Amino acid sequence: MSDTILIVDDEQRIIDLARMYLEQEGYTVKSATDGAIAYRQIREDEPELIVLDLMLPGMDGLEICRRVRAESDVPILMLTARSDDIDKIVGLELGADDYLTKPFNPRELVARVKAILRRGSSIERRGDGSAAATTIGNLTIDPDRRLIKVGDRTVDLRMKEFDLLMTLARDPGVVFSRERLLELVWGYDFAGETRTVDVHIAHLRHKLEGMTPAIETVWGVGYKLTPD
Repeated sequence: MSDTILIVDDEQRIIDLARMYLEQEGYTVKSATDGAIAYRQIREDEPELIVLDLMLPGMDGLEICRRVRAESDVPILMLTARSDDIDKIVGLELGADDYLTKPFNPRELVARVKAILRRGSSIERRGDGSAAATTIGNLTIDPDRRLIKVGDRTVDLRMKEFDLLMTLARDPGVVFSRERLLELVWGYDFAGETRTVDVHIAHLRHKLEGMTPAIETVWGVGYKLTPD
């Protein structure tokens, strides 16, 4: 059964173009042009991914993102016609997994969708196919169950937060540039839009408070996970 993608945009030509390219890749595509209607569809249809425009009638994309994220971890790819970084950052802080600025190349949209939906492709596995848990200090990562624990406390992470932490934890002490993390975690060249990494790192530090190891900033380079 193919993944269902809901495209929410008030421009029908955008929906039609995205639908054509996504359906060529085997995805099932549904759509909505009104924010309030889209929110009801999300709750009823439970799509595997939402492509969500920022500016919508009825309810804007940021409000939809906020409401959806309070109820679900469904991946959200935000669309914005604005060039102001604050809109992108707010969307990411509300829980969007990624964003594209209009006008966009539909092939880039397909690449982003594939990257977001790709889960656990590089997880190290045992001979029986199960993934080995990783423990560093008081941090435990169980890839099979996508479970994170800091000491005895279970921590709920969104998909990209988990993948980002897992990438750092595979090579503790190794410094990863923001560009390299974008390539490894998001699965493509993000054309210098490295603020996405910074926002997700900030989320991790907040959620993993009290964790040893620590996520360290290496100024001018990127980030590393320091064991002690």
